Amino acid sequence: MVTTKDVKFPARHFDLAGRLFFLEDFDETIAHPAIVVTHPTSADMNQTSSIYATKLAEKGFLTFAFDAAYQGQSEGTPRYIEDPANRTTDIMYAIDYLDTLPFVDNDRIGAMGICAGGGYTINAAKTDKRIKAVGGAAAASAGAAYREAFGPDDQLIETLNQIADQRTAEAMGADKMLTQWIPNSQEEREAAGVDDIDIKEAVDYYKTPRGADEFSPNKVQFTSLALLLNYDPADLVEKLLTQPLELIVGDKPGSFASYRFGYEIFDKAASKNKDLTVLHDVSHYDLYDQPKAVDPAVEKLATFFAANL
Repeated sequence: MVTTKDVKFPARHFDLAGRLFFLEDFDETIAHPAIVVTHPTSADMNQTSSIYATKLAEKGFLTFAFDAAYQGQSEGTPRYIEDPANRTTDIMYAIDYLDTLPFVDNDRIGAMGICAGGGYTINAAKTDKRIKAVGGAAAASAGAAYREAFGPDDQLIETLNQIADQRTAEAMGADKMLTQWIPNSQEEREAAGVDDIDIKEAVDYYKTPRGADEFSPNKVQFTSLALLLNYDPADLVEKLLTQPLELIVGDKPGSFASYRFGYEIFDKAASKNKDLTVLHDVSHYDLYDQPKAVDPAVEKLATFFAANL
């Protein structure tokens, strides 16, 4: 049986909300390895990151999921900012918190993430060597996904011009502009002429009882998109990503490009101990919550973290 404990922990300017996962017979008198689990964009810790945190806790690990700054149950205003720099340092603050716990072995902390959370984890691990092992389930680059979504290049620059105009308007007192991550229904997606598997399955996950959560309202600050468009977690991995690495992707690619990103990071990473597992007939969102994908992913991750923490 897995027990959870909700906590608040400090970031640079305000507190973040987190949740510890551990077996009910957890022994607090000894130091344990721990794993930070980071959620995707548009998500919170109640969704897929808690699934992985729970299943890895069932394998005997102390795990820690949390909500990103400005999102979920974490503090920070204005709400719904998606800043890759903050998302990266959020992971570091989560490790800071684990470092303070007497039952955590500070030399045996790992980190993993799902979708963009995997990309942010890779980005953090490049410079935070307290992360001793790195895992990703459908890890993706939010920057690459949005650069392609707004492309070709002339349309990308036009989007950046619109964001610039909006920042000026907000500086002059206009209301903050919120947009949405995904269509709010399959009908809305179809009306927009979008037929990509990842978008289809995103709507099915986030906008139905399968994955919907009150703290994940499908909102993002429009001006945040400029920050995403300038972000690349693959940059410098050939020099800086040296830790053991386990990446798990499905073989049904979509616009979020986790399949391609998995190969890119695996090929480029400086890690000498690295593995890429490709699951057959599995999509990006299967790796969020479907047993046929999550169960083998957890088995790989549990074996990996046990060997490297």
